[in-house]
Amino acid sequence: MRVVAAMSGGVDSAVAAARAKEAGHDVTGVHLALSRNPASYRSGARGCCTIEDSNDARRAADVIGIPFYVWDLSAEFHEDVVTDFMDEYAAGRTPNPCLRCNERIKFAAVLDRARALGFDAVATGHYADLRPGSGASEGLVELHRAADAAKDQSYVLGVLDQDQLRHALFPLAGTPKPEVRREAAARGLLVADKPDSHDICFVADGDNAGWLAEKIGDRSPQPSGEWGGDIVDDATGEVLGHHTGTYGYTIGQRRGLRIGRPAPDGKPRFVLDIEPVSGTVRVGPREGLRIDGLSGIRPRWCDAPPEPDVPLRCTVQLRAHGAEHAAVLTVLDASPDGSVAVELLEPAEGIAPGQAAVFYDGTRVVGSATIATTRRAA
Repeated sequence: MRVVAAMSGGVDSAVAAARAKEAGHDVTGVHLALSRNPASYRSGARGCCTIEDSNDARRAADVIGIPFYVWDLSAEFHEDVVTDFMDEYAAGRTPNPCLRCNERIKFAAVLDRARALGFDAVATGHYADLRPGSGASEGLVELHRAADAAKDQSYVLGVLDQDQLRHALFPLAGTPKPEVRREAAARGLLVADKPDSHDICFVADGDNAGWLAEKIGDRSPQPSGEWGGDIVDDATGEVLGHHTGTYGYTIGQRRGLRIGRPAPDGKPRFVLDIEPVSGTVRVGPREGLRIDGLSGIRPRWCDAPPEPDVPLRCTVQLRAHGAEHAAVLTVLDASPDGSVAVELLEPAEGIAPGQAAVFYDGTRVVGSATIATTRRAA
């Protein structure tokens, strides 16, 4: 096959490209330029938007012996990922930009351009496994968790549909990360010891609140004069403090609440709810974070969608590095504009609207939905 290898400049994508070539594919390396001004998104050597990363990817392609190009997708990235991130926070939700990037950039914009140029697939350094479907999924491609549970990235790939999965390659599926680094060193790739990037790639220094204050601070309602709004006790309604914008808070947050005095019982308070229209941030005890149900919108199905209105026992992952929870999924409308209902058989904590709920049948990814509302456990 003719394969585009998306090369971020890190060790994973470099080894994935090398393996794709070794498997006999006709591979071309591509680095995605996601910012017209790299310094405007990242100020260090880590991330996906720096000149250093582009140079690292180019050197790796030279060592592997494949052609290399830079594709400018900065306009698409800003509109579909960065602007979406700002809009979600302004609306009081907590988005995951990595899912949006996979859905709309790496496996939409990149794949569309690759296929238009005559390529058959896009290879990335994601840790996830693709398998031929069986049983009800026969003839389809199934997405499964990676062998290395600590590096598994199936959660952020749960937005991919069947057409995208048919044109994807994940060469690192069965390999633990330490082995990938050893292989990179053996291949002479200088990125073998390059640190992983854990922060949001377009937020300088990982300071999400500071970045959001600069970008959307003027969008915040100002019901209390110079303040963005009030911080109130969820149980009593007492005003405990003020804030400069709801975008600086997320459900489950404990630090930086700007509350001048402790709770009467001395226990810490957490953000329980965010009301962006009124500018109110509600706080309370940790028990208030427990939820036992949620509704989801904009479902995405990795293979055949579940039958509507038929409860399905499954597990659900609610954060990128969170645990799985036993659940019952009911699809109300399987269309892209549809909705789902989820009953959690064991309560979860600190789940915010805007995050993704990804559904699993064993190791197989069934699909995902964006969390719209949560139901507090009794």
